[in-house]
Order: sequence, then structure tokens, then C-alpha cells
Amino acid sequence: MDTYQLSTTQDEYYAAVDLGSNSFHMVIVRVLAGSVQIVSKNKQKVRLAAGLDEHGVLSDESIERGLVCLRNFAEKLQDIPPKNIKIVATATLRLASNAPDFVTPAETILSHKVNIISGEEEAKQIYLGVAYTSANQGNSLVIDIGGASTEIIIGRDLQPLYLTSLNMGCVTFMDKFFVDGMITERGFKDAVSEAHAAIDAHKHTFLCFDWEQCLGASGTPQAITSILVKQGINDAIRLSYLYQLRDECIQAGHLGALEIDGLVPARQAIFPSGLAILIALFESLSINNMQISGGALREGILYGMLENYQKSDRRQQGINQLISRFHIDPQQSKNAKKLSSRLCQQMCKLTQYCDLDTEVVTTAAAALHEIGLHIGFKAYHEHGAYILSHVELTGYTSLQQMMITDLVRMHRLDIDLSVLKNYKPSLQTMLVNAMRILRITIILINRRKGDAIPAVDLSIEDDEWQLNFSVDLKRLHPLIYTELTHECWLQHKAGWRLSIN
Repeated sequence: MDTYQLSTTQDEYYAAVDLGSNSFHMVIVRVLAGSVQIVSKNKQKVRLAAGLDEHGVLSDESIERGLVCLRNFAEKLQDIPPKNIKIVATATLRLASNAPDFVTPAETILSHKVNIISGEEEAKQIYLGVAYTSANQGNSLVIDIGGASTEIIIGRDLQPLYLTSLNMGCVTFMDKFFVDGMITERGFKDAVSEAHAAIDAHKHTFLCFDWEQCLGASGTPQAITSILVKQGINDAIRLSYLYQLRDECIQAGHLGALEIDGLVPARQAIFPSGLAILIALFESLSINNMQISGGALREGILYGMLENYQKSDRRQQGINQLISRFHIDPQQSKNAKKLSSRLCQQMCKLTQYCDLDTEVVTTAAAALHEIGLHIGFKAYHEHGAYILSHVELTGYTSLQQMMITDLVRMHRLDIDLSVLKNYKPSLQTMLVNAMRILRITIILINRRKGDAIPAVDLSIEDDEWQLNFSVDLKRLHPLIYTELTHECWLQHKAGWRLSIN
């Protein structure tokens, strides 16, 4: 099993505070034996940007709202070593001509310096937060829509290649285009048009890069994903979904009447403005789909303080943390991951229904398939799915983690195809292939010894999968043969053809 170390003491706490234009956030983590564990998250809607007038002056009321929040944060920060705390402020305090009126009392309350960072530095830290928590596949386009600014970054692995920060955000656009809470078609068009104008100065540079994935690192994409999940749609964010949500907003007519299943009340007021900006980004940058990242600015700040945190494989780090935390047999996990990877690669050579995510989610589910044994053997696949739906899996997007969770749930016993209904057709096909490979893998590693796993080659003709063994499986591995024969029957009932040769 891959290992990694942190050059910190055995038990140490770190805190990052993000004084954003819409919300103030505080995250506290514990670093213990190579694992970064979130122990506390605090978020308060302050809407600092709403108090910024046309002359760039921050109102006394908004300053006081922010200071009240910081008085709450200060209590927890007292328990963190000062050298392990970093506090940053973003767009609104960059723009405010009277920023010292807030910063000076804030530093007194927190007993710590407040760093007002530039838009470029904010974009860089957002990208690093995404890169640390969501493993990249080639070039990645990262987008963060804040209260008063929007950051757009192209990067590869941990290196941002091109970035910009635009003075547009969901709070400032709310005040400008959705006055008195009115949601109109004209307001939407004007908001999208202004966002297009801001993006146009940079769009040709971004379009010069080919990116493998687009990741959203802010409240608006997260809110949209929550809506889709609530409505039974496990999919990436797509422009067609954004248009549907826009139409629902316009039909509501007013922020007070905006009731979308899955939209939490806290985001209701700024949802249409954030949605308008996201529509413009999708249209201008020709984005096909967007997934949710595992982190953003706060994570970039935190991991930046952990200078010697090994950065080469965040996914393996995420898996290793769960293996240790839930006492999974590391050798069995390694065997499952290795064999599932080999079968995935064979399958991808033999079928068109394969993409980069297939091996990613299959091998992760294989490595974690026994996580539910931490609760008990009976229905351990269900226990495993429950655990995975309630933990953070570093290095994987929210959609990937959903698929990993469903794969663990479906890796044994009867095949319930109803789980596929929550995914769009192309993802259903991928999930079926991943499920078939995972189920075969778990049977073949039955004896829990690497040298007892029978060598196998997968062949595919039309829709029939055939497992080809170089030994007499029935004679040398009778239990595995019996279980594979039963698996052929289970897959037949599901409408799939599997045979043993």
C-alpha cells in the first residue's frame, strides 16, 4: 500500500478563515499520522458585498454583520497555534475604500492578521484547493463564483497555467439585475449579457487550452448539484439543466416565491444571479459539463500551510485514509484494486463504452469494497455504501463518489438495476461495465492471497463477456468456479451475458 507522511507533529491543528463577499467560512483540520481530518466547519452568511455602495464605501451595517460573525469564530481560534492560522479576505475588501474600518477591529477580535489577497492570488489558492482535493485528469478548467468576484483558472496537476479574477459575483449581480427581488426575463438576459462582456476579454485565451474536465468550486454549482440529486439526477451539470432552472426562476417571478426542490433557503436570494453568471460561463467557454470539486479557497490555504504534504496522488491518499480509519485489510484492498484495474484496461480495449472515469471509479470501489465490514458482515455492502455516502473521499468529484458508493452497494448478491435510473444513459452504461468488473474481481480474490488469484483474460464479442482461464478452474479453484457460475446466472437475470472458458 502506498504511504505518505506529513512533516508535522503527530497531532496538530490548523485553521483557515475565508472572509468572502457572501459568506465567512472557517475550517479547522487535525493532522495526525499522515491524515488530514476536518474536525470543524463554520459558515455564516454575511453578504458583505451587499453593503458596498456605488462609491466603493462599505456600510456600517455590513461591517457590523461581519464583526459579529468574527466574534463567534474567535473563540475556536484561541485553541489553534497562531502559526497554524491563516485568515484571508477577498473581493469586497479589495474593492472597499474604507476596508481598514473593518480590518482593524477584525484583527483585534481575532488576534491575528487579516490578509486582503489580490484576485490573482485568490484564483491561485482556489485552484490549489481544487487540485489538492480533486485529482486532475490532464488540463482542468476551474470556476469559482463568489459574492463579488468570479475566478477562472486553467491548470494541470498542481500548476495553474492561466488565471483571471473578474469583478462579478452573485451578490453584486443580485443587487443590480434582480432589484427588489424581482426575477424577470429581461433581468436574466441583462445579467447574462454583462457576464459575457466580462468573460469575452479572456475567453480566447481559455479556449486555446484543451481541458479534460471542468470543476466548479463554489456555492452556485454546489447548489445546482444538490437540486439535481434531490430530483433524482446523478449527473454532471449541463447547460440544458441551467436553462431549465433559469425558466423555473423566471416563472417564480420573485425571490420570495422561488421554490425549487433541493434549493436550500440560504441560497435562495442569490441563486438566480449566480445561475446567470454560470450560464454565461458555459456559453462563452463552450463548457460541455461541470463536476463539483472537493475543495476551493479554504483548502488551498490549509494545504499551503502543510508545505511538505506529498502531492503526487491525492486519490491514493484519500483511499489510504479510509483504509486506515475503517480497518480495511490493506492487502485484500490492493489485490482488488490491481485486478479490477487489469480487467478495466482489457475491457477498454474491447469496447467503445469506456472513458477515463471507468477505471477511476471501479478501482476505488474495489479498494474500498470491504469498508462495511467495520460495522459487520451481514449486509456489509449496504453498510459500506452508507459509510461512503457520509465521508469525504479526497481526490474524487462528488459524482465519482456517488458512483463509487453505488458500486460498493452492488458488488455482491442480487443485482438491483433500479440504482441506474438516477444516472443518464451514457453513465448507466459505464456503471454497468464497472459493476460487472467489480463483481467478477471480488469473486476471483476470494482466497485473500495474491498468489492464489487465478490468471484471467476477458474477451468481449457483441454483448457477451467471456472469462478465459489458463488453468482448470473447476478442479483447482472449485469454490471460485461455483461462485462464478452463480454470478453468470445473476448477470443473466440482469440481462447481461457472461460465460466461463
